[in-house]
Amino acid sequence: MEKRWGAYTVATCSAVVLYLVLSHLNLFAKGIGAVYGFISPVFIGIVIAYVVDPLVVFIQVHLFKKMKSERIARNLSVLISVLFFFVLFVVLLAGLIPQIANSIVVLYNNVDTYAASLQTLLKTLGNGGHLIDLSSITDFFDNMINNLLKSIPNNMDEIINTSFNIGKNAFDLIIGFIMAIYFLIDKKRILAGTARLLKALLSEKHYRESADFFHRCNRILIRYIICDLLDGLIIGVANFIFMTIAGMPYVILTSVVVGVTNLAPTFGPIVGGVIGGFILVLVNPWYALWFIIFTIILQTCDGYVIKPKLFGGSLGVPAVWILVSIIVGGRMFGVWGVLLAIPFAAIFDYIFREIIWVRINRRKTLKAEQ
Repeated sequence: MEKRWGAYTVATCSAVVLYLVLSHLNLFAKGIGAVYGFISPVFIGIVIAYVVDPLVVFIQVHLFKKMKSERIARNLSVLISVLFFFVLFVVLLAGLIPQIANSIVVLYNNVDTYAASLQTLLKTLGNGGHLIDLSSITDFFDNMINNLLKSIPNNMDEIINTSFNIGKNAFDLIIGFIMAIYFLIDKKRILAGTARLLKALLSEKHYRESADFFHRCNRILIRYIICDLLDGLIIGVANFIFMTIAGMPYVILTSVVVGVTNLAPTFGPIVGGVIGGFILVLVNPWYALWFIIFTIILQTCDGYVIKPKLFGGSLGVPAVWILVSIIVGGRMFGVWGVLLAIPFAAIFDYIFREIIWVRINRRKTLKAEQ
């Protein structure tokens, strides 16, 4: 009887603690954000190193496997990987920045033309009905630009603070990138030191269990990141080919937006389709219509053909847990929380099925034998 009341007490306390955590999720997120503000360069460096490491290992195994010095092979692999991502980043910036600047200029200079084109489309769809006056669109953009120019002198403090935050984030990113290089070069030493620390703190049995757990989590994360990046690349390239054949404008800009937003689960493709459609509807509404139709077809193929082939089947996570992970991850960690929602949901699912549930069944079996 005492054991039963003890179990009830533990369960009640756990439920109360869980309720307090969920009801004060914003405070919890703020606390994590404050800690992250201090260690952000280190965290960024770890994330970059973690994402780049599979490419480093691939290059080291396939290009430098016959090299006698493992350290030199590792350093060369890191150098090639870093140069690859740096060149890719520069090429994307060189292709995107001019198109973004040109899009803004063209949009501002051709608001009247876009409004007339959209009005003509609405008239056609309405089978000759009354025209809808879209002159307010022109007035809206004119007023927005004028108000923006007038508000600059009155909001210098906010502009300075925003500029400072952008500069700080850029500085943290640069420092994180440099730290990632050191993490990649000294990976073997770091892992060996971590293993020695865990062996000193844990028993042999708990160390093996912990090592197996982290190895399983690492496999889930690496597999998901690689497949997700490859999936985004395939979607972006397919969109690029379609828009090029169709003769649509802003091919690079729209394809990059579609490919990048496709990395985010569930809501990402919707956001990419909306942004791409908005960009094209201002130029030619028929472009936007064909783009939306193609996006629906492409996302259907992605969901039923491409993703299952890449991931080798589902990760086995219930849809409700994925949705909960996306919402909670987004609230607590922003974009990173949304991007990593599915692999962390898979990890939590693994913890529940392979650890917690197994231990519960083991205790039930022991009680039954007694």
